[in-house]
Amino acid sequence: MLSLIADIVGMAGTCLVVGAFFLLQLNKANPKGLLYNLMNLCGALFLLFSLCINFNLASFVIEIFWIAASLIGLYSYLKNHKLTEK
Repeated sequence: MLSLIADIVGMAGTCLVVGAFFLLQLNKANPKGLLYNLMNLCGALFLLFSLCINFNLASFVIEIFWIAASLIGLYSYLKNHKLTEK
């Protein structure tokens, strides 16, 4: 049962990451924007959860980097957003 839940969460993560990429390609998302980075972060976290149950080293490593890149993007967005408010 836990494996099924991990698969469902992992598929939701895949949909978020791929969805973010499609939105970017369709010019519906800004690569430095909040939506794009949040979709990537949530998707990578969901995939990482799935990988903790059904482990694959290569996928696990790429999700760690995906999370790091998304956090950098979110930090940059928040930093720039706070600067424009002042």
